[in-house]
Amino acid sequence: MHIDLRSDTVTKPTKGMLKAIVEAKVGDDVYKEDPSVNALEDYLADFFGKESALYFPTGSMANQAAIKLHTNPAEQLICDKWGHVYNYEGGGVSFNSGVSCKLVDGTRGKITPELVEAAINPPDFYHSPKTSLVCVENTTNKGGGACYDISELKSIYEVCKKHNLGYHMDGARIANAIVAKKQDPKEFGKLFDTITICLSKGLGAPMGTVLIGNEKIMENAMRVRKVLGGGMRQVGFMAAAGLYALKNQFNRLKEDHIKATEIGQMLTSLKFIKNVEPVDTNIVIFYLDEVIDPTHFMANLNKMGIRISDMGDGKMRIVTHLDYTEQMHNYLLENFNKAVN
Repeated sequence: MHIDLRSDTVTKPTKGMLKAIVEAKVGDDVYKEDPSVNALEDYLADFFGKESALYFPTGSMANQAAIKLHTNPAEQLICDKWGHVYNYEGGGVSFNSGVSCKLVDGTRGKITPELVEAAINPPDFYHSPKTSLVCVENTTNKGGGACYDISELKSIYEVCKKHNLGYHMDGARIANAIVAKKQDPKEFGKLFDTITICLSKGLGAPMGTVLIGNEKIMENAMRVRKVLGGGMRQVGFMAAAGLYALKNQFNRLKEDHIKATEIGQMLTSLKFIKNVEPVDTNIVIFYLDEVIDPTHFMANLNKMGIRISDMGDGKMRIVTHLDYTEQMHNYLLENFNKAVN
């Protein structure tokens, strides 16, 4: 048996999605003539209650475009120390926008209004970069799939409004947060200037992220996407996969959350596991006891046909997804303890 739980990006298109890909109507998206892309963008703009949306090949590019739209060179954004825009986008914040990051020490990748307020540079102190943007990640990747309550995000919004700061959500796994918290996506649309939603993680599409915002902030998004090399032609085949995922594979995310919770409970019962982080969605973070050799542990899992992520220093990650079947789940629950033998 082969069980790949390194990430929810490893999924393959379902039969229904493959049918949608084959039957997609396409055109040249650089000319905005691809009907499938236009349909996807319209769907997500309406989904979040915003005016405009633009399809990007990747989540990193969409986030980088959003940062570019919100900032000018030599300015600064605020994000958590574990934020994806800082840790996992190749230094693109500085390379693409000439912007630095003020890192705050949140909890499981989540920040608070108090942390944001304290991190804002005085506007009249010219030795410091001008603070212009706050980025939050929902759910948090390094934070183990933690997701914000709407009330927390509203409080941060009030700080942004008070100081005239842009407010961007890196919503790579926002679908998981919406399902887990039973939230109304339009509530996010009311708070954030820009939102990204990734289609190639839990939703299971092969590629694509959509950047959503109001008309004014998005008016230069096409130009920025072009500068970053993101203009695509008959990409409606992939957009159709994303739209199929949104309409048919959104609510099933709760199945991934249930499996992740059950894995967390199983890990808690094992003596060689030192700690398991709270499981909110489809990511499980756990730590091995110091006496366990991580390399040996991972090698044993691989022999059993189980692949997970080693994040270093005894920190491990499991991510459930739509290709992780009930049969695989039962096998893992019954055999995971054998990885230390």
